[in-house]
Amino acid sequence: MNILIQIDDAGSGSLLGGTIIGAIRVETNEYKEELIPLKFYRAESFNKKLYTNYVVEIVKRLLNELNVSKSEELHVCRGYMFDELNKWLKANNYKHINLKITNPLQDIIENSFDNYAVSLGLPTSYINYTKYPFHFHRILKWVYADYEARSKLCKTGWKSWSKYNNLKVTTSFEVVKNKNWTCLKCNKIIPRNTTVAVKSYISNRHYKIYLHKHCI
Repeated sequence: MNILIQIDDAGSGSLLGGTIIGAIRVETNEYKEELIPLKFYRAESFNKKLYTNYVVEIVKRLLNELNVSKSEELHVCRGYMFDELNKWLKANNYKHINLKITNPLQDIIENSFDNYAVSLGLPTSYINYTKYPFHFHRILKWVYADYEARSKLCKTGWKSWSKYNNLKVTTSFEVVKNKNWTCLKCNKIIPRNTTVAVKSYISNRHYKIYLHKHCI
């Protein structure tokens, strides 16, 4: 039976951060990964899809680190991210097929991206208690809570970014009464019956961001 290598990505659909490319030898759970830097998601580079070429360079290194031979079977995610890689694997006589990647790699690489997003400042509550933690408009709300700093962490080459990156934001103040909130800038509790700053904007719908007054 041929030894199986899985190759997949995580984070390519998230506005936040770069994209992780990972590879695992299934029989031994040897896992290697590398990040596509955000610079590949800026306007010029993104429009030219240079990230797909960089995937090839990453996978070359991962295969080398895992000591993968051409007799081993590679299962590669069928997403667009691997278009150039598929050409390279075919040209270099690797045995590979494209399909939907499942475990063990799926959980490992998704958890890795979760940890990476948290390292960028995304609250763990987004990861642990949200069904779709990387939904575009949820991330956008987090970005607008501290726009100057967090916009630098986004895939700004996306068309959706150009549509929503310059929204009109208004600020008001109100007393929160019904429950404790979490300040989306410092991630600390805002107690009920506290006067807070509220940033409001409209993207796909109306959003309100609650902040401590000193965090505004």
